[in-house]
Amino acid sequence: PLIIMNIRSTLDEFHIFGLLAVVLTAVWLGKFWGGFSWTNANTVFNYHPLFSVLGLVFLYGDSILVFRVFRSYRKLPVKILHAVLHILAFLFGVLGIKAAFDMHNALSIPNLYSLHSWLGITAIVVFGLQWVGGLIGFLVPQTPQIARSKLLPIHVTFGSFLYLLMIGVCISGITEKNFFSKNYSVLNARELFGNLIGVVLVIFGGLIFYLTHHPNYRRIEPVPPECRALQK
Repeated sequence: PLIIMNIRSTLDEFHIFGLLAVVLTAVWLGKFWGGFSWTNANTVFNYHPLFSVLGLVFLYGDSILVFRVFRSYRKLPVKILHAVLHILAFLFGVLGIKAAFDMHNALSIPNLYSLHSWLGITAIVVFGLQWVGGLIGFLVPQTPQIARSKLLPIHVTFGSFLYLLMIGVCISGITEKNFFSKNYSVLNARELFGNLIGVVLVIFGGLIFYLTHHPNYRRIEPVPPECRALQK
């Protein structure tokens, strides 16, 4: 139907901002912050912001949108895709945190002292618990339907809140990294690039929130074959 095509087109256009955030982050870190290397203590940290944006913003956003992109498909395959994208996002987030710890430990820098790190480690732990809860609540066949019905609004609302928190954590991390340059107020190309990434993250997060809560993009339950036969 035409409305489905229009929704797909809108989702594709919005998706560009997520890809743009990942590309800009990779360019920012590669061009202005020395690139990437797991064996160099000075550049291993750069995997942290890259994997955070890739996993906890882009892939997490995609996992939320699968119920809008495939809004009229059978629910089980969409649930599985949702869970797979979630675990990929989580793994990238964990790898990013590992990169931060590796750099801090190699250079004898204390861990978990900033507000950014407190919120980040809390968010990733809660994200993992949210995934486990979703797996048990919605993919384990033995879970009673009444329990799923009560859990669903909590899962959806908390998932949206957690996603916005992830974006806030990423933005605080970008700001923190810019401050490390000690000439942030001059707003050179490196710092300006970091600010631009933050703006794109806000736009992408806002679009995800809009698509998740606007009634025009809600899931349409497919009509069972036996019901379709009765309608003919």
